[in-house]
Amino acid sequence: MNKTKTYFNWSSGKDSALALYHLLQDDRYSVEELITTINSHYNRVSMHGLRKELLLAQTNALNIKSSLIELPEMPNMEIYEQKMTDIVTRLKDDGFTHSAFGDIFLEDLKTYRENQLAEIGLKAVFPIWKRNTKELIHEFLDLGFKTIIVCANSKYFSEDFVGTVIDKHFIDNLPEGVDPCGENGEFHTFCFDGPIFNKAIEFTIGEKVYREYNTPKTDDSICKSDKYGVWYCDLISKSS
Repeated sequence: MNKTKTYFNWSSGKDSALALYHLLQDDRYSVEELITTINSHYNRVSMHGLRKELLLAQTNALNIKSSLIELPEMPNMEIYEQKMTDIVTRLKDDGFTHSAFGDIFLEDLKTYRENQLAEIGLKAVFPIWKRNTKELIHEFLDLGFKTIIVCANSKYFSEDFVGTVIDKHFIDNLPEGVDPCGENGEFHTFCFDGPIFNKAIEFTIGEKVYREYNTPKTDDSICKSDKYGVWYCDLISKSS
């Protein structure tokens, strides 16, 4: 059976890692490139705040070609969509037919991705779609993956929470209303070890900082006020 040439939208976190794990076990797909968006102003992974050098150490340990989409500090949708169209068009020209994501149950986001890709002639793949998130995080740990909290919404969490390595005690003690995988944006992670890596990524924990952002007008899942706060934990590569 011929495998479909697939690229994976890699965030550096646990959901991406588990989705990629399942995709690599699936004989229908050949994952040949990883795509990650980078905030070019800070040189960090968008949303997660992870340093670029740790992302590159991570993708090197995956032994899959990776490409970066560099975005300005505060990109609007027009800029974002143009950047995505440029790289997806290049990937299609390179023979890719499928694009994979680690999304679990955000229906609007799934529909948006499918529609944007369809305009260019690619199909979307969601390896862990609609899975129970508590079961997913337990499976993630049982497989031997390791991940650390790099940012968290201050509505639910304090400074102490970021920099925590996820374990089963963590899962059992999450605040009420918080998804076990942080699928509503409650927290994001950096996956630093597991069965898809050829070695663990080594790092030290750096400074913890608090930042406030304007709440997107179309998003009331994180915070109802005009602003929401995020705690970040800086991770520093040991090879730096």
